[in-house]
Amino acid sequence: MTNSPPTLMTNSKQLHAILKSTFGYDTFRSDQEEIIQHVLNRKDALVIMPTGGGKSLCYQIPALASKGLTLVVSPLIALMNDQVINLEQTGVAAASLHSNLTPVESMEVERKLNAGELKLLYMSPERINNEATQNYLRTLDINLIAIDEAHCVSVWGNDFRPDYVELARLRPIFPEAAFVALTATADQTTQDDICKQLKLVEPRVFLSSFERKNITTHAHPSLKRLDKIASILREYTEECGIVYCLSRKDTEKVSTKLNMMGLNTKFYHAGLDAESRYRVQREFQNDEIKIIVATIAFGMGIDKPNIRFVIHYNMPKNLEAYYQEIGRAGRDGKESVAHMFASWGDFIMLKRFIDDGDGKQEFKAVQLAKLERMWEYASTSDCRTNSVLSYFGEYKKENCGHCDNCLNPPIKKDGTIPTQKILSAIWRSNQSIGMELLIDVLRGSQKQEIRDRGLDGIKTFGVGRETSRLVWKDYIIQLLNKGIISINYSQGSTLKWTPLSTPALKGEKKIQLAEFVPTEKKVKAPQRQKREVNVDNSLLGRLKAWRLEQARHRSVPAYVILSNKSIEEISSSKPTDNMELLDISGIGNAKLNLYGEAILEIVQEFI
Repeated sequence: MTNSPPTLMTNSKQLHAILKSTFGYDTFRSDQEEIIQHVLNRKDALVIMPTGGGKSLCYQIPALASKGLTLVVSPLIALMNDQVINLEQTGVAAASLHSNLTPVESMEVERKLNAGELKLLYMSPERINNEATQNYLRTLDINLIAIDEAHCVSVWGNDFRPDYVELARLRPIFPEAAFVALTATADQTTQDDICKQLKLVEPRVFLSSFERKNITTHAHPSLKRLDKIASILREYTEECGIVYCLSRKDTEKVSTKLNMMGLNTKFYHAGLDAESRYRVQREFQNDEIKIIVATIAFGMGIDKPNIRFVIHYNMPKNLEAYYQEIGRAGRDGKESVAHMFASWGDFIMLKRFIDDGDGKQEFKAVQLAKLERMWEYASTSDCRTNSVLSYFGEYKKENCGHCDNCLNPPIKKDGTIPTQKILSAIWRSNQSIGMELLIDVLRGSQKQEIRDRGLDGIKTFGVGRETSRLVWKDYIIQLLNKGIISINYSQGSTLKWTPLSTPALKGEKKIQLAEFVPTEKKVKAPQRQKREVNVDNSLLGRLKAWRLEQARHRSVPAYVILSNKSIEEISSSKPTDNMELLDISGIGNAKLNLYGEAILEIVQEFI
């Protein structure tokens, strides 16, 4: 079928009207409106936006603001179902096609597609790459293709999937459609590869800040970690959260031990039968169980806004995975916390996974380099947030104020001279050496590789003989975390200059470096400060009970009915009519029609 001519929605008021009437929000976040306008003009885009930042609206609103169908690629059935349920609750015609549907359900979706009744269709890349499916899609009026979790297309990304690469075949099938790729985490190398692999046409890259200001991050050594985790959980007795473990065995062990310590938890992993997994997930979604101990797959299909904490029992395999996982906390924008426990044993175990894997040597080398950056993050005495930001190509001079190292700063000293030595050595080696070789150069090593490459002849050879190898490594890690230097993983993990390098080399800004302190001697970060919320707890309790009843009746998660933010606003403002109810964040026309009368009745009875 020929694609419909583009319907340009250049009127900002019209877009805001859709945002308010359908989704119940008053304002766009970050670059959302600009991205939507770009997509509506049939231009390709790569959207890098943190988890909970509102990526979905960047293709959902264009779908509603234009003619035709939007095809959304999603890697998991749980993700698809969650999106479709949420859209249906807001009155949007959406559906998914996947293997869990019955033949009758699939036929009904196809009937709606053929009749032009749907605005969004969710499918997996495996399903889309089927030749018969592609022939069927040709008959539909598809004007926008959104590829979610787009980092899966890149071998440099966090979760490479070969089926994502095949999605490039959609480009010649739908030459007039706009393509928008979306992901929460992608460094520069991965961003470039996404655009290349998906054959995006002159794409504009929209890079939102990776900083999650509402999440306070902590890293701890693994000594007595179970006792420390139990102590953290007792601070959050009324809140929901996830404890992540690397293995299925650990999820069961940790959950059992925490329960023996008086905490109420359940475990979740892929080895459980489908009914058990569904039951645990449903209870967590409905706030019936507060703490889940799980492998990292748990959470990918859950858009639960009120997760207050994420704890890593083990160190994650890379910063992309870590940052994606902690992003499952605080999606409602409220104060949340992330605690990570890391040991050298975790590093060795994860390295063994890489070494024993089936990937090519180049891929293994990249994954090992990323694992080393993860260990560096866990060990750093500098601002943790800035170390993550610089990893993703975002460079800040100010500390974040919401990580343990900022809240409890380590002792610092003037590190301008060692910084200049490091930068000079990198520059004089044509930015072509990695960390270990750089340290060899600074310490004047007589390794054969140094002589073969002529590095023993550069001016900075041997200028750091008096400094130990361990301290030099710590300095380099701090400069990486500060964004003063960077690593290019696709070029043998070589060290590169960044925009902050020249001022540092010229001494235009004094560089402070933390004194080297072994990880196990670091000071414990301060405890969480609780914030008071101006809500009527009695009314809030009634609204939560009503919401849970509605969720069970409709077989959907409780937060799909109304988010915690919405019912807290209701319990605070106590609306008395429909107009006041529409002022509540997250309530649009569809939810007003579905639940408005019942909510107002509860409020009136309470008053």
